[in-house]
Amino acid sequence: MSALLNSQDAALRQRAARVVPSGMWGHLHAAKLPDGYPQFFSRGEGAYLWDADGRRYLDFMCSWGPNLLGHGHAEVEEAAERQRRMGDCLNGPAPVMVDLAETLVDMLPHAAWALFQKNGTDATTSCVTLARLATGRRKLLVARGAYHGAVPWCSPSLLGVTAEDRAHLLHYTFNDTDSLAAAVAEAGDDLAGILVSAFRHDLGQDQEMPDPDFAAAARAACDAAGAPLIIDEVRAGLRLDLRGSWEPLGIRPDLCAWSKSIANGHALSAVTGAEWLRDAASRLFVTGSFWCAAVPMAAALATLRVAQRDDVPALLHRLGTRLRDGLAQAAARHGIGLRQSGPPQMPLILFDDDAGWKKGDAFCRAALAEGVYFHPRHNMFLSAAHTEADIDRALLAAERGFAAIAAL
Repeated sequence: MSALLNSQDAALRQRAARVVPSGMWGHLHAAKLPDGYPQFFSRGEGAYLWDADGRRYLDFMCSWGPNLLGHGHAEVEEAAERQRRMGDCLNGPAPVMVDLAETLVDMLPHAAWALFQKNGTDATTSCVTLARLATGRRKLLVARGAYHGAVPWCSPSLLGVTAEDRAHLLHYTFNDTDSLAAAVAEAGDDLAGILVSAFRHDLGQDQEMPDPDFAAAARAACDAAGAPLIIDEVRAGLRLDLRGSWEPLGIRPDLCAWSKSIANGHALSAVTGAEWLRDAASRLFVTGSFWCAAVPMAAALATLRVAQRDDVPALLHRLGTRLRDGLAQAAARHGIGLRQSGPPQMPLILFDDDAGWKKGDAFCRAALAEGVYFHPRHNMFLSAAHTEADIDRALLAAERGFAAIAAL
């Protein structure tokens, strides 16, 4: 935190430490980032955000994914404000809920219905509960190392978690059809469902797109067992394909969990499902006082409209490819082993021989000093607010980052 000494950010951290355990919690804790990263931010606009001390950054985290169209997108905020003037948290949903559900069902080939929540963990947990209700079974298959939320059944931390919380989870390896088959066999006639991420995006690991044979095997196993295939779209949803991330593979899920970018920064998540699960979904009791808030739904409706009109996945792919190619060329010039994996829309930067993240931290600190906010080990996110000029600016900052690694 040396770069932030005597700053507004430092003062806020000191105040927070007195009233918030450790000053911050969870994945947003700046202590988990390289020295010099700010904890507090004052505002965001388009592809940029400003910290509490007024420093501006070109943002490649997009609030850890939610800002698909950029911070404060005008059309989204206008729709949200119109709804806010009429009401947000009411005694029941506003008409916009029906509009949004109809839009999702029309947009997603697998979906016959939609339910709404607030966070990604709400959506994945609802999917798991629904799968068990629909099948009357218990065993859920999840990939080793995958992240599906932060409650006891799926949290990456075991603190405060009991063995009973995970008694009916079985594990397979992403893209390994043999390990998937073994887990299916272990579940036997108690298989409630298979949960899989849109692609492998485990923290600090090379990303993997789904192998078509693996995806087909997961679909076939669920069909044979009469169990739902559940795709966690919380992180990838709307960035790869507006019809669903596995639609290009010809594989359609029975349930999908959505959040992050669905409402461009407004708190909303959704579960979409196949017709055969409608009855179970109608009997499932999941709820929350704020789950039917109308403002995020209006924001989501506008977000989906813009994403379809502007073909946002194609735009993000084009910008991400420009960034990926530029980074690869710069790394080669500096003689640095750089690994980039997964979809260009969600960049991941890792370095060879960097078990302790020393190279990644040095790269990101140098880029941050140039006003570009990268992450050293989590996948990043592009938004529709980024421009080619922004990408080129990021590549100039990356040159400083590569030079910092070379100087280690």
